[in-house]
Amino acid sequence: MVTTKRVPLLAVAAVLLASLTGGAEAASDIMPTGGRATQPVGHYEFCQRQPAECGRTAFNAAPVELTRSLWARLIEINNTVNGSVVPRTDVELWGIEEHWSYPDLYGDCEDYVLEKRRLLMEAGVPAANLLITVVRQPNGDGHAVLTISTSMGDFILDNLEPRVLAWSETDYQYLKRQSARHAGQWVSIHDGRAVAVGSVSSNR
Repeated sequence: MVTTKRVPLLAVAAVLLASLTGGAEAASDIMPTGGRATQPVGHYEFCQRQPAECGRTAFNAAPVELTRSLWARLIEINNTVNGSVVPRTDVELWGIEEHWSYPDLYGDCEDYVLEKRRLLMEAGVPAANLLITVVRQPNGDGHAVLTISTSMGDFILDNLEPRVLAWSETDYQYLKRQSARHAGQWVSIHDGRAVAVGSVSSNR
């Protein structure tokens, strides 16, 4: 069962402050992406139910400016969702392996990601900068996190990790993520590894 815990806002904000004042080499990393990738089955089915969530976002979106105010908002939303959603698998909730949805009380990793993405868009972050990302955990299990593309690099919001980290500071193997240009399309991440979750053809 997935468990989460909160960390004090000031403790985590101090990490960003250090980065903003000269220690930002790791945080400046940008996730290297490639061409079109297959769309996870759960996301494809989510898009069929919620087509407004999966359309074109931007032709050439610039990274969002990472201000101290935005950093505080990232941490607040990450902590709030991690602390309010009770972890349950899709099999436990729906009786099937994959069902992506906004969580009511219960949810799995994709549901945490969808809720964080929704709240950050409500806070003014463009959809093109909020990208659902599929990774492989060190134990080999598939997992989903939210990537936010910022002026200081790509950061990860995760229900398994209380801190908001630069993507290169995590232990995951990155597989693919939503396209910044179209929320219903996916692109590969340059790591040469196999896909960890069920997929459907992107040429639908």
